[in-house]
Amino acid sequence: MAPRNEVIFLPFWRGSSDLRIHGERLKTLDINDACRYLGYWGTGNIDMSATREVVREKAKVARDLIKSHPLTPELSAKLFAQKGIGAFRFSTALIEWSQSELEGLQKNWVQAYKNAWHVPWSSADSLYTFPTAEGGHEWPLPSGILTQALLQHVDQCTRREDVVKK
Repeated sequence: MAPRNEVIFLPFWRGSSDLRIHGERLKTLDINDACRYLGYWGTGNIDMSATREVVREKAKVARDLIKSHPLTPELSAKLFAQKGIGAFRFSTALIEWSQSELEGLQKNWVQAYKNAWHVPWSSADSLYTFPTAEGGHEWPLPSGILTQALLQHVDQCTRREDVVKK
């Protein structure tokens, strides 16, 4: 049987670190070590800062990816949205984000939009953040995605007559 790259988290295991299933040694983690579980990065003591770091890093990589691109500005902004915003959208309703973390993400995203349009980072942000009715491009921002995700989460929780709805 080929070895698998699976991680088993056993927070209450105090015995030997040599755990085996069918002769295969299992990798064990300390309660403070981050691992991926159901798409989220966290520790056994529910510290999700690793997920937030993954989201920030993916946004930076996507921002830099479109820095000198051959695509139209619209297509490169959509490429950034798929690569840089997708991880945030996935985790936003279930991971706690501070205001300063959201502002940092917004700064990174606006820099990416400026990269898409070949504009210096020092130019005004309003062109990319304002609604189209106000003359802007209305590209997504973390606070808008967070609001949308939370509303969808609440809507899903209240659709059925059960304890959650009450």
